[in-house]
Amino acid sequence: MAYFAFTDYSGKEFVFQLNNQQRIDEARRILSGDETMSTHVMGRIRKRKAPYNPGWDYSLDPDTISFFTMAIEVCDASIEYVEDYLDEAGGAFLPGLIWCPWSSRLTRELKDSEVQG
Repeated sequence: MAYFAFTDYSGKEFVFQLNNQQRIDEARRILSGDETMSTHVMGRIRKRKAPYNPGWDYSLDPDTISFFTMAIEVCDASIEYVEDYLDEAGGAFLPGLIWCPWSSRLTRELKDSEVQG
């Protein structure tokens, strides 16, 4: 298990958990600069807080997270916009709770001491 953070054009930070070693390795390749194509974060929203992601009332389901180059517009939204309209997510807004913030940029892997909860 590992925790990573990304930002979007808002500059806010969002932390997510990865359980799959292949995805963890992929995230580390993105951070090291070895992966330059599929670098944006995508996953299914869980409408509940996660202790490792303070400040947000939602998290990403670790089993659904992947990295992408391009995605359809219907899943794009900023971190803050999702927070502001979380009650509408899963309908016309972010159908299926799939979120793919186009401006997402992986920024760091969290150390164990930084992970809350």
